Amino acid sequence: FMNKNKTLQIILIWISLIIVAVLGSIFVNLGMDWFNSLEKPSEWIPNIVIPIVWTVIYLTFAIVLSIWANKENLPKNIIILLIINGILNILWCLLFFTLNLLFVGNIAIILNLIFGYKLLFDINREKPLYVWISAIYPTWLSIATTLNLALWILN
Repeated sequence: FMNKNKTLQIILIWISLIIVAVLGSIFVNLGMDWFNSLEKPSEWIPNIVIPIVWTVIYLTFAIVLSIWANKENLPKNIIILLIINGILNILWCLLFFTLNLLFVGNIAIILNLIFGYKLLFDINREKPLYVWISAIYPTWLSIATTLNLALWILN
């Protein structure tokens, strides 16, 4: 059985991920009418795919981090990078969708992409097995960044 400290860590992981997901979702939903009015490239991901991918990303991280925290304490650098990525993700949703700031939103998502890969590299250094599961996050951020840049160019 887990001790109280590990249980608390796992609860904090899930609550933190839920907060990031919910805040991001709120900011995205506030800007959907604006987003739907934008001119998009001919190669575009169907809108239904995006929340599915984010749900998979959040669940994947919740499970991987819970398993990791159950075995040992998460390294401080991983915790810091998770916080930075969560803040940048929420900030991008706010800037891009809610405030309709295409250029500034692109700066935020590029920073998010950089820190997403930094997180992946640090996970690889600490737990190489987890990197394969966690790679979906920066991979998706790469796709999202490309789409964001296309929107900025077209609009």
